[in-house]
Amino acid sequence: MEKQITFDDFLKVDIRVGRIVEAEPFPEARKPAYKLKVDFGEKIGTRKSSAQITNLYEIEELVGRQVAAVVNFPPRQIGPVMSEVLVLGFFDKDGQVSLVAPDHEVPLGERLC
Repeated sequence: MEKQITFDDFLKVDIRVGRIVEAEPFPEARKPAYKLKVDFGEKIGTRKSSAQITNLYEIEELVGRQVAAVVNFPPRQIGPVMSEVLVLGFFDKDGQVSLVAPDHEVPLGERLC
């Protein structure tokens, strides 16, 4: 377990729900990945990301899917892509990333509480 943090520390991480509106192969990535565009609604808009999720997800099943992402990290250059958000996931027993998402439809841009 990591060092304990305060609730105020937790509130600094802005985790929101968005909908993947575009997914495409990212052949320039060092490890197999997809380039994603995620819509977080009117207030935040659409942001770019990359995700190493090619082993568990096909592009066709990603578009339209809601996901959780950190929206307040600074942009990060990943090859030719400027990643603007960090899409969240957990490693499964085989080391593959399983996406974090709400069980039910929630409004785009809704913050994790």
